[in-house]
Amino acid sequence: MTAESPARTVQRLFPLLAEGKNAEAAALFADSVSFSIPHPPGIPWVPAVDSAEGMRTFVDLLQTHVQAKEFDLRQVIAEGDDVVLFGRMVSEVKETGRVIDTAFALHTTVRDGRISRYHLYEDTYAVAKAYFED
Repeated sequence: MTAESPARTVQRLFPLLAEGKNAEAAALFADSVSFSIPHPPGIPWVPAVDSAEGMRTFVDLLQTHVQAKEFDLRQVIAEGDDVVLFGRMVSEVKETGRVIDTAFALHTTVRDGRISRYHLYEDTYAVAKAYFED
Protein backbone atom coordinates (compact mmCIF):
# COMPACT_ATOMS: atom_id res chain seq x y z
CA MET A 1 0.00 0.00 0.00
CA THR A 2 1.38 3.39 -1.01
CA ALA A 3 1.27 6.22 1.52
CA GLU A 4 -0.99 9.12 0.67
CA SER A 5 0.75 12.20 -0.74
CA PRO A 6 1.03 15.28 1.51
CA ALA A 7 -1.12 17.25 -0.98
CA ARG A 8 -3.89 14.64 -0.79
CA THR A 9 -3.78 14.61 3.02
CA VAL A 10 -4.22 18.39 3.15
CA GLN A 11 -6.96 18.40 0.51
CA ARG A 12 -8.97 15.85 2.53
CA LEU A 13 -9.28 18.49 5.26
CA PHE A 14 -11.66 20.83 3.41
CA PRO A 15 -14.57 18.46 2.70
CA LEU A 16 -14.45 17.30 6.33
CA LEU A 17 -14.69 20.91 7.52
CA ALA A 18 -17.52 21.65 5.09
CA GLU A 19 -19.44 18.62 6.39
CA GLY A 20 -18.89 19.61 10.03
CA LYS A 21 -16.81 16.50 10.72
CA ASN A 22 -14.57 18.30 13.20
CA ALA A 23 -13.22 15.21 14.98
CA GLU A 24 -12.23 13.62 11.67
CA ALA A 25 -10.64 16.89 10.52
CA ALA A 26 -8.67 17.19 13.78
CA ALA A 27 -7.48 13.59 13.35
CA LEU A 28 -5.53 14.71 10.25
CA PHE A 29 -3.24 16.77 12.51
CA ALA A 30 -0.10 15.66 14.31
CA ASP A 31 0.20 15.62 18.08
CA SER A 32 2.33 18.78 17.81
CA VAL A 33 1.21 21.50 15.37
CA SER A 34 2.85 24.76 14.32
CA PHE A 35 -0.21 27.01 13.97
CA SER A 36 -0.30 30.61 12.79
CA ILE A 37 -3.11 32.85 11.63
CA PRO A 38 -2.11 36.50 11.97
CA HIS A 39 -5.24 38.29 13.14
CA PRO A 40 -6.40 41.40 14.95
CA PRO A 41 -6.66 41.05 18.75
CA GLY A 42 -10.13 40.06 19.91
CA ILE A 43 -11.11 37.72 17.07
CA PRO A 44 -12.79 34.91 19.05
CA TRP A 45 -12.28 32.06 16.59
CA VAL A 46 -8.46 32.07 16.54
CA PRO A 47 -7.19 30.45 19.76
CA ALA A 48 -3.66 29.47 20.67
CA VAL A 49 -3.07 26.08 19.04
CA ASP A 50 -0.19 23.63 19.34
CA SER A 51 -1.83 20.20 18.95
CA ALA A 52 -4.49 18.16 17.17
CA GLU A 53 -6.85 18.87 20.09
CA GLY A 54 -6.13 22.59 19.68
CA MET A 55 -7.04 22.28 16.00
CA ARG A 56 -10.34 20.69 17.05
CA THR A 57 -10.99 23.69 19.32
CA PHE A 58 -10.11 26.06 16.47
CA VAL A 59 -12.48 24.31 14.05
CA ASP A 60 -15.28 24.27 16.65
CA LEU A 61 -14.81 28.00 17.36
CA LEU A 62 -14.62 28.84 13.67
CA GLN A 63 -17.92 27.07 12.98
CA THR A 64 -19.52 28.73 16.01
CA HIS A 65 -18.63 32.23 14.83
CA VAL A 66 -18.34 32.03 11.04
CA GLN A 67 -20.56 30.56 8.31
CA ALA A 68 -18.63 29.46 5.23
CA LYS A 69 -20.27 30.66 2.00
CA GLU A 70 -17.72 29.93 -0.72
CA PHE A 71 -14.40 28.13 -0.87
CA ASP A 72 -12.44 28.21 -4.12
CA LEU A 73 -9.15 26.34 -4.11
CA ARG A 74 -7.24 27.75 -7.06
CA GLN A 75 -3.76 26.26 -6.84
CA VAL A 76 -1.90 23.60 -4.88
CA ILE A 77 1.90 23.52 -4.89
CA ALA A 78 3.57 20.52 -3.28
CA GLU A 79 7.28 20.07 -2.69
CA GLY A 80 8.35 17.26 -0.39
CA ASP A 81 6.42 17.51 2.88
CA ASP A 82 5.30 21.11 2.20
CA VAL A 83 2.00 21.94 0.55
CA VAL A 84 0.96 25.52 -0.22
CA LEU A 85 -2.61 26.25 -1.24
CA PHE A 86 -3.94 29.44 -2.81
CA GLY A 87 -7.58 30.35 -3.12
CA ARG A 88 -10.48 32.53 -2.09
CA MET A 89 -12.84 32.22 0.87
CA VAL A 90 -16.14 33.98 1.46
CA SER A 91 -17.60 33.70 4.95
CA GLU A 92 -20.21 35.45 7.04
CA VAL A 93 -19.53 36.46 10.64
CA LYS A 94 -22.62 35.18 12.46
CA GLU A 95 -22.58 37.87 15.16
CA THR A 96 -22.52 40.82 12.74
CA GLY A 97 -23.93 39.38 9.52
CA ARG A 98 -21.00 40.93 7.65
CA VAL A 99 -19.06 39.10 4.95
CA ILE A 100 -15.35 38.34 4.82
CA ASP A 101 -14.23 37.96 1.20
CA THR A 102 -10.52 37.24 1.06
CA ALA A 103 -7.84 35.58 -0.96
CA PHE A 104 -5.73 33.22 1.11
CA ALA A 105 -2.49 31.31 1.14
CA LEU A 106 -2.16 28.29 3.41
CA HIS A 107 1.28 26.78 4.09
CA THR A 108 1.07 23.28 5.50
CA THR A 109 3.58 20.57 6.25
CA VAL A 110 2.68 16.88 6.39
CA ARG A 111 4.96 14.48 8.25
CA ASP A 112 4.22 10.80 8.74
CA GLY A 113 0.81 11.30 7.15
CA ARG A 114 -0.38 14.03 9.53
CA ILE A 115 -0.44 17.81 9.22
CA SER A 116 2.18 19.40 11.47
CA ARG A 117 2.09 22.99 10.15
CA TYR A 118 -0.97 25.17 9.47
CA HIS A 119 -0.02 28.76 8.63
CA LEU A 120 -2.88 30.71 7.05
CA TYR A 121 -2.44 34.14 5.48
CA GLU A 122 -5.55 36.16 4.65
CA ASP A 123 -6.76 39.77 4.52
CA THR A 124 -6.75 40.66 8.22
CA TYR A 125 -8.31 44.04 7.48
CA ALA A 126 -11.32 42.31 5.91
CA VAL A 127 -11.61 40.04 8.96
CA ALA A 128 -11.46 43.00 11.38
CA LYS A 129 -13.93 45.02 9.32
CA ALA A 130 -16.44 42.16 9.29
CA TYR A 131 -16.18 41.39 13.02
CA PHE A 132 -15.75 44.71 14.81
CA GLU A 133 -18.45 47.36 14.94
CA ASP A 134 -17.86 50.45 12.80
